[in-house]
Amino acid sequence: MNKLDRTLTDAASRRAEEPLVSVNGRTYAWPKHPTVVICFDGCDPAYLEAASAVGAIPAIDRMRREGFAASALAAMPTFTNPNNVSIVCGVSPAVHGVSGNFYLDRDTGAEIMMVDATPVRAPTILSAFSQGGARVAAVTAKDKLRKALGQGLDGIAFSAEKADEATDAENGISEIGALVGRGAPDQYSADLSLFVLDSGIRLLETCRPDLMYLSLSDYVQHKHAPAAPEAIAFMRAVDERLARMIALGARLGIVADHGMSDMAQPDGEPNVVYLGDLLDAAFGPGAARVICPITDPFVRHHGALGGFVRVHLQQTEPSVAEVLQFIQKIPGVGMAATREEACLRFELPEDREGDIAVVARSGVALGAHASDHDISQLSGERLRSHGGFAEQVVPFILSHPLKAGRVEGGAGRPLRNYDIFSVLLNEVKA
Repeated sequence: MNKLDRTLTDAASRRAEEPLVSVNGRTYAWPKHPTVVICFDGCDPAYLEAASAVGAIPAIDRMRREGFAASALAAMPTFTNPNNVSIVCGVSPAVHGVSGNFYLDRDTGAEIMMVDATPVRAPTILSAFSQGGARVAAVTAKDKLRKALGQGLDGIAFSAEKADEATDAENGISEIGALVGRGAPDQYSADLSLFVLDSGIRLLETCRPDLMYLSLSDYVQHKHAPAAPEAIAFMRAVDERLARMIALGARLGIVADHGMSDMAQPDGEPNVVYLGDLLDAAFGPGAARVICPITDPFVRHHGALGGFVRVHLQQTEPSVAEVLQFIQKIPGVGMAATREEACLRFELPEDREGDIAVVARSGVALGAHASDHDISQLSGERLRSHGGFAEQVVPFILSHPLKAGRVEGGAGRPLRNYDIFSVLLNEVKA
């Protein structure tokens, strides 16, 4: 038994009472078919094109021809937590409060890694539907996301990472190994994502949720370029599982939280600007503190190096203007902006932004001090990471076509990855 084991009569009566669900200022239609949103972590459009060129993704290609396919913009910075939370809340970080995997508490000065729902300030679409009577499930690759995305969810929520530890009380389900047919995978493996998809398939076959969210891992994309045999094999394996979900009658929506870029020099060494070291040399040790919001427990993916960092000034001198001018002249920096400008441009929460936000040029990673980053964990491989503008364009794919007259993005703005629930539930043909 689990929380999704409700009678059809109860579900039908609830649907009659709650035909629409409103959350964070947006309204969503009740799903008429099992509806699945997949966050294809790190799926830069280049991975689709490379796999399509060799015929490895027939199901996705069919979706792009017969359903709907477009490009969308991910939330900035292009990291996992801000974008997954944006997707399940349907709004920008300015509303839900999560602007990185790692941040500095401006009141206490403490560095905080996001490992649960504590920083999330808005309800999720998943929780709203579950509390309205829908059968809802969320399966994530990483447990930190499960805790964040499962906030207020009255249903199933578990991670591939901690699948063997799932309980009815904590996760709404237990004995996941028996359900999926294998135990929890290695967190540094392609199977972490495949386990999420296999779990989704088994839930469709057994519990048949009304609404399901599946969040994958970007292990493969960090490790392999789009045309690498390992990447093609992974894309093929994902595609086979998507085909199975469609065959089970699901409506699919696929987006990514961010793309992925090569951030290595021609000789293979990481192409990194260690901003903390440069600021120490220019203004003295301790004048500024560089926070790398990509930092998470999975540092082997990226060595905590990405395309976006925050600078917090620790003294009244130098001024923000002086430091900003210095950073803007550093080769490899694509943009540096004050907190106010960054929050306005990127829709970020002001209390979690630094004094200066810094975005790297394409192909460049930003770090704090060289001593803060253990790049030996990259095992001699090229650094592939994300966080900046180069990783902001992501796929937006639906398994079924839209109603006539759909305008991308709406209200004069481009389509965003966090529009996926709205488009899938409100705009797809019945």
